[in-house]
Amino acid sequence: MVMRKTFFLFLTLLLLGASAWAQPQELIRRAGDAKDYPGSGYLLVYDSTRVDVQETGLSYYVTSTLYKVLTHAGAKELSAVKFDYDPLTAFVRIEKARIIRANGDIEVLGDERVYDYPAPAWGIYWGARQKMVDIGRLEPGDGVEVTTFKKGFSYALLYQEELSDDYYIPPMRGHFYDIVEFYSRVPIKEKVYQVTIDKEKNLQYKFYNGEHVEKVTEMNGKVNYLFSVKNILPFQRELRMVSPSDVAPKLLLSTSPDWYAKSKWFYGVNEDYGSFNSTPEVEKIVKKVLKNAKTEFDSISLLNHWVADEIRYSGLSMGKGEGYTLHNADMNFRDRCGVCKDKAGALITLLRAAGFESYAAMTMAGSRIDRIPADQFNHSVTVVKRKNGEYMLLDPTWVPFLREEWSSREQQQNYLMGLPEGTDLMETPLSPPENHYFRINGTSELSEDGTLTGEFTLTAEGQSDAAVRRLFTGSRRADWEGNIEKELMKISPRIEILSVEKTHPYEYLLQPVKITVKYRIPNYAIATKEEMVFIPVVATNLFGYSHSHTSFDPSLPARKYPFADGCSKLIELNETITLPASMTLAYSPEAKSVSGSGADYESSYLLEGNVLKMHQTVRLKKRIYQPEDWTSFNQAVKYQSEMAKQPVILKY
Repeated sequence: MVMRKTFFLFLTLLLLGASAWAQPQELIRRAGDAKDYPGSGYLLVYDSTRVDVQETGLSYYVTSTLYKVLTHAGAKELSAVKFDYDPLTAFVRIEKARIIRANGDIEVLGDERVYDYPAPAWGIYWGARQKMVDIGRLEPGDGVEVTTFKKGFSYALLYQEELSDDYYIPPMRGHFYDIVEFYSRVPIKEKVYQVTIDKEKNLQYKFYNGEHVEKVTEMNGKVNYLFSVKNILPFQRELRMVSPSDVAPKLLLSTSPDWYAKSKWFYGVNEDYGSFNSTPEVEKIVKKVLKNAKTEFDSISLLNHWVADEIRYSGLSMGKGEGYTLHNADMNFRDRCGVCKDKAGALITLLRAAGFESYAAMTMAGSRIDRIPADQFNHSVTVVKRKNGEYMLLDPTWVPFLREEWSSREQQQNYLMGLPEGTDLMETPLSPPENHYFRINGTSELSEDGTLTGEFTLTAEGQSDAAVRRLFTGSRRADWEGNIEKELMKISPRIEILSVEKTHPYEYLLQPVKITVKYRIPNYAIATKEEMVFIPVVATNLFGYSHSHTSFDPSLPARKYPFADGCSKLIELNETITLPASMTLAYSPEAKSVSGSGADYESSYLLEGNVLKMHQTVRLKKRIYQPEDWTSFNQAVKYQSEMAKQPVILKY
């Protein structure tokens, strides 16, 4: 065993080249300084990870990092080095920490400079921890070297003492996976990842989005895989781009043969644990919730939204110490709170008690899942089998007070169902913009003194409905009237609200949101002896907080990476304004029209007698867009924003 480890160490050093033999002081000296890396406070001289995978799937990780301070700001950043870990799934130990001063002096940091404490948390309180090395005062030119040992596995959702190796064996026993990022916010001179594993485990891997050096060697039934990249510069993000993991260099590795195997395993884990066993309380809830259900869809929807609205998102207890096992009814209905897997498990339990065939599914909110079956999941949802044999996706975590059963903010998103027969990775379809319409129709009358009197009706559906409804469901009842007033005051501080009628915010399953406002605005138009200037109320981007697309920067001429918005959407704005009989139209914003892969747009002003008609339609076609979609998307956003600011000019 000693000879084998020695051989692989020698092989690693040989493959890395001369730099691997150099002393840290020499590597720090040759790494460069602030002028070589403008904008960076420090750099990683090297970042090296060695992984030894056991037959059980248990993995030992040894990671060595060498930092160089470039600026005083970088010295402040490196005054403490932190490592996140979950003691339920991994053990971490600081093996070595030392400061290598610019003058060559070396200061070894003892255990008294290492702290272990609960990690800052919000929403999920499962006992995640951090280890921190108190580095202390540094100066430009200093180096910091830290070596850590870790055993266990990482779970995508998230005891001080070291437990036996059996405790850290991964839930999919015998298998190994890893996700290795080869991008960073700071420069890296060299990053190396090496894994040694039994040949019979048939490790599959793929390096995405970049060039790398790869070496594979065999000895005594073990295979050593080594991947390295040199001179990694900080990853330059674009505003509102997709997750960097979708486009930046990364390495995926897995011994799972395919997604079918992962699907069947995920199904079995929860069935064996009894995650969805019913209880008397479950039967009681089902009977009460489905009292007035008339159809299959009624039953599914009522149970989905009961869990969404009645079980709070807050992870107080993890239960079984790994994230693939969904908690059982005893825990979920006792706590009446939990994270996504708790809400998904509670819904499956209710659906099965009601006679439906239902299973758990995994997805990745915020980024893509690639074909190598590594654990690329951070969210758990529910699927139910309809009478027609089709599976329907449900997400009680993302649909509180939402008229959808599956949030369309998760369209174009990969997911894996846990089925007894297994299944492949799938992707949620596009949701047509018409499913998320936002419409305002208004009529108004402009008097000769500039007073505008009128009314408008707002209706919305899908994600647009949720955005508008959040004006009420996201606040106390006592604030509802004030929230409406604040929104309308954006039109003009002189607005007089004559009446407001709205659908009940919490009766969201009965009908889409509808708000009708009657108003009067004295001196709304700027009036002189010769002309009047004003912007139609409906064109002013009313309830603009619900339009996430308007926050894009239209000055960006092109995009390198795909970008994301909240959801596909259809916006239709119409207003009919009766003008004083003695006035004519001197100027109105130019009619615009755009049609493209990302968005469609059209707008117009039409004068018929003394009636001016304003029309605007914006159709945003996706949630995730490709760079070639930017031109039409950007133009639509730009034109909508311009129309909200460009006035109409009337002449006597």
